[in-house]
Amino acid sequence: MARDQFSADYRQSVAGSLDAAIGQHGLSTRELAGYLDRLNPAIARLQEAYRQRTLPHLCIIEEEADIAEAEAAFARLCRGARVVIFFGTGGSSLGGQTLAQLGGWNIPGVANEAQMTRPRTRFYDNLDGDTLASSLGSFDDLSGVRFLVTSKSGGTPETLVQALAAIDAVKSSGLASRIPDLFLGITEPAVAGKANGLRALFSQHGIPMLDHHTGIGGRYSVFTNVGLLAAVARGLDPRAVRAGGKAVVDSLLAARVAADFAPAQGAALAVGLARERGIRTQVMMPYADRLGRFSAWFAQLWAESLGKGGQGTAPIACLGPVDQHSQLQLFMDGPHEHLITVVRAPTAGTGPRIDPQLAEGAGLGYLAGRTAGDLVAAQAEALPQALGKAGRPVRTFDLAALDERSLGALMMHMILETILAAYLMGVDPFDQPAVELAKVITRERVAQLPRS
Repeated sequence: MARDQFSADYRQSVAGSLDAAIGQHGLSTRELAGYLDRLNPAIARLQEAYRQRTLPHLCIIEEEADIAEAEAAFARLCRGARVVIFFGTGGSSLGGQTLAQLGGWNIPGVANEAQMTRPRTRFYDNLDGDTLASSLGSFDDLSGVRFLVTSKSGGTPETLVQALAAIDAVKSSGLASRIPDLFLGITEPAVAGKANGLRALFSQHGIPMLDHHTGIGGRYSVFTNVGLLAAVARGLDPRAVRAGGKAVVDSLLAARVAADFAPAQGAALAVGLARERGIRTQVMMPYADRLGRFSAWFAQLWAESLGKGGQGTAPIACLGPVDQHSQLQLFMDGPHEHLITVVRAPTAGTGPRIDPQLAEGAGLGYLAGRTAGDLVAAQAEALPQALGKAGRPVRTFDLAALDERSLGALMMHMILETILAAYLMGVDPFDQPAVELAKVITRERVAQLPRS
């Protein structure tokens, strides 16, 4: 029942979270089997949703026309561009950031000939007045800057403020006639009687728009044009991202029972540990800089989808090996309330090779002749073993490669694991009522502020 789950793109192991490995703080195979059995109806329901095409999250990975449309729109946007700025928040940004980081975005010193020929990529997902002002003011010539603005509803105030400020800055630079060339928007199609501020604003200025998929919310949108445009911006293959996702959906369709499906094992483990062992925190810890934003994307997906009606567990976004030196003490020796997921990419043999004489001089003879990647690989293997000896639940993923297909598979795994965990918790994974309440109160508070 707790067998490792293999695919062409990754291997998941939950054995380190079972009592056979860590004692009383782990689930028994009987308990895990019980939660998996409870997921059998959910697996059947998802399979039927695919056949009936009622859950677009499962079907979007088979589309082609939208990718071609997005590529063409982005190519038009980038003519003569030096920088492309992505405006959007939450799910409208984190999935794209995850894919862009696979292509080297936000990693110091990463550059290659292909990337040097493309416009630089920036993401502004958190609204801060000083940051927005300084970023727009940092360009001597805005004619080389492009703005890609995403809001599913078209009413996200943070994103609209960014868009309004950018349009105003472009006008102030004497480039008002160029606005249709400098901007691209993604939002839902126009619906009679339904307000959409972004669409209205961009229509007034003749700015081209791409349609946001109406059936897929922001935090699930990485396989739509919202996420894939960021991959295109970094020269990645968006079709390979979808191919990785499709492999996971194919395994869903082939599953006879929940125990056959890796995301079901993950969901049963997470909910089982929460209910039976008081595990209230999900730690996501990949060992690769290119997966740093993946942890942040997962944190939103898990928290916003499951934290409802008193249900849910708290995600923590980590990165190895740096967080071995900041948070590991808590995970190893704090309260028994963490499930640590370690994601390992092939790193052995990569990076600078350590000169043996220098290594000996530094008292690190064991690193003589090894590469930097060898040390990271050893740490990623050692951490689960150390956690196991401390009686801490740990799950591992081993990626076949650090590429578009494997990342697409990992992200689809987490999407389906989250949906299945919601089934076990009895919550709707697709809404966010508490977030909507905060938006209403924010609008009321802003309305009360004096105008300057």
